[in-house]
Amino acid sequence: MKIEGAFTAVITPFKNGDVDTQCLKRLVEFQIAAGIDGIVPVGTTGESPTLSVEEHIGVIETVVSAAKGRCLVIAGTGANSTAEAVHLTLAAKRAGADATLQVTPYYNKPTQEGLFRHFSEIADEVGLPVVLYNIPGRSSISISVETIEKLSKNKNIVAVKEAGGSVERVSAILDVCGITVLSGDDSLALPMISVGAKGVVSVASNVIPSQVKSMTDAALRGNFAEALRIHKKYYPFFRDIFLETNPIPIKAAMAVKKMTEEEYRLPICQMSDKHRDVLIKTMKICGILD
Repeated sequence: MKIEGAFTAVITPFKNGDVDTQCLKRLVEFQIAAGIDGIVPVGTTGESPTLSVEEHIGVIETVVSAAKGRCLVIAGTGANSTAEAVHLTLAAKRAGADATLQVTPYYNKPTQEGLFRHFSEIADEVGLPVVLYNIPGRSSISISVETIEKLSKNKNIVAVKEAGGSVERVSAILDVCGITVLSGDDSLALPMISVGAKGVVSVASNVIPSQVKSMTDAALRGNFAEALRIHKKYYPFFRDIFLETNPIPIKAAMAVKKMTEEEYRLPICQMSDKHRDVLIKTMKICGILD
């Protein structure tokens, strides 16, 4: 499977406390109309920790059904329990997802050997292509380059989403194996692609999918001047959608654009007025908002 390009870490819209399935379908259509390469439901941006297992699986089923094979669907099915991750990944496979995003187990802090066994068991038990998700800021541990090298020998482990804030990690990984690397940060997509990454799992593309896709495509073609032009234009937005914990700012931005209700689940809550004012100003500067 070729995993390359711009992938949207889609939000999970809520309405009156429930998952807003109709809104989610509209968001999928918006992404596909913009030419996005893939959609990643129920990841960090999709507020997966506050969804029930039934809701989690339902979001994946909705996205797969709405996409109708027009783009890749990489379903977030990670957990800090290997058994739960296997259960969710099997459900994603039954739903028709193309691949699974597997976050580093959080809170229980496994060793590197534990990480190797965790990801290997999911890959071997389910057989769905696995994208590893390295995000030490959320999980407190990092998948070492050595562990990624070992995991890359498993035919079902096909990529790694790097969200540790280090461009150097991309070079280090590609120095020891040929696994596909995706940037997990919009602001680092361009520099990561410049050293060998193959795309980005984007938060910003919830609002500006065609622009993120254009930047990614230009960089992958080697047209770094054009990619840099787009990066510079939208960098303030890439920066300010992390003024508060993701997905608070991106949901606020989408609500301002009337794309969805601004609704969260505790402990995630509304953006502060101070940061909201900054975000709206940035959106106007970037031409995202009139």
